[in-house]
Amino acid sequence: MREQSVSKEGPESTGASFETQTDVCSSGWGFWMSPTVNAFGPSRFPLRSGPVPETLRPMTNATDLILGRRVMTMIEDLAQHTDEPGRLTRLYLSKAHRKAAEATLRLMQEAGLDAHIDALGSVVGRIDGSHPDAPALLIGSHIDSVVDAGRYDGNLGVVLGIVVVEALRQQGLAPACPIEIVAFGDEENVRFPTNLSTSQALAGRFNPAWLDGRDQDGIALRDALIAFGGDPEGAAGLARDPARYRGYLEVHIEQGPLLEAKDLPVGIVSAINGITRARCSVTGEAGHAGTVPMSMRRDALAAVAEMIGIVERAGSTRTDTVATVGVAQVQPGAINVIPARVDFTLDARSPDDAVREAMVQDIVTECQAAAQRRGVDFTIEPFMESPATPMDKELIARLEGAVRSLGTEPFHLSSGAGHDAVAMAILCPSAMLFVRCKGGISHNPAESITVEDADAAARVLIEAVNRIAV
Repeated sequence: MREQSVSKEGPESTGASFETQTDVCSSGWGFWMSPTVNAFGPSRFPLRSGPVPETLRPMTNATDLILGRRVMTMIEDLAQHTDEPGRLTRLYLSKAHRKAAEATLRLMQEAGLDAHIDALGSVVGRIDGSHPDAPALLIGSHIDSVVDAGRYDGNLGVVLGIVVVEALRQQGLAPACPIEIVAFGDEENVRFPTNLSTSQALAGRFNPAWLDGRDQDGIALRDALIAFGGDPEGAAGLARDPARYRGYLEVHIEQGPLLEAKDLPVGIVSAINGITRARCSVTGEAGHAGTVPMSMRRDALAAVAEMIGIVERAGSTRTDTVATVGVAQVQPGAINVIPARVDFTLDARSPDDAVREAMVQDIVTECQAAAQRRGVDFTIEPFMESPATPMDKELIARLEGAVRSLGTEPFHLSSGAGHDAVAMAILCPSAMLFVRCKGGISHNPAESITVEDADAAARVLIEAVNRIAV
């Protein structure tokens, strides 16, 4: 049985210690700089001519769980920062976000990173390594949350990046290239009408119109950013030069049940699903529920019920596709009145854009036919088209090797949810590692991972860095 994380009392802090290696700088192998290493060959991620000596791997014994316990301690520390007592809610630019950002800043600084909170509220830490001018490796995720959230979504990837740097410092080792750890602030996009705004900024895709978006209390993002201590005018200056970055790695809980079903601690993301979102409306005719014969009704809700079945079938009959009606609003909403209008949403996803587009077209065609048959009007207004994001094949290969180093065969899966890696893939090659979560539950206080799986993820990430940042 794997050791489960505890929701109220965090696992014991270990103050992880690592045994210093004495032969690192003379071996001529691997990630850590030595006089005989050609750190920047013609390949983006040069291949080694043989296995990496065990002495070069800043990894704990697979059974001591030191890294996993350290990850859990840091997760519990960040979970204290919430805007709602009794549950974890940490929206972008809220007071809790500021406190969590400051706590993350301290963790980075204690790990030896040169860290700061940037103009949009992301926390960025950097260690230069032996070649400060070499293209850097980015590792990151986010520290904002949904309302009544779990504690691992996003936070896990941030603390794992810090744990990697801690491991280097504990062993007195310097990476061959710079490493940057980033804790993004606006991945969930719950508070403001944005789309991965903080990671899009690093990719040079920040939309200035986002600054005028307002939350449900009427507060503009621009004003919230100033209150947070940020700088609305500094967003454009956050854009990174793609030539200065060799890759981005993000570790994240799976948010699904596949890894648990396969009894695997980690999985490698092949692609992040493309998404189509649309607002749909069906208009019929209101009437008395007791006097209008069934054959003469133009019932908008009955039509939508059929359309929901169409959406469900469309998502179920293809490989790696999902389709969902998540919201339906009925008017006039009276128990004795035939519904006159229903507004509903469509969310369709696939790792293959052509498949997704064909699925959406089939849904529209069938819904139009159902509307005509029932004598109602159907309209659809797409408002989001996010293309699928394939992960970088070379980085995937490095993750595969890292997973095999644990004695586990790599398992590939697509991500149904969006992540900061979507934006970062615009900037540089990107890859993701998923970590098993109990029951596939996420965006929920019941979100849970084990200490063993946290430890495995940490060891995979360290080994992946060893294979990438040469």
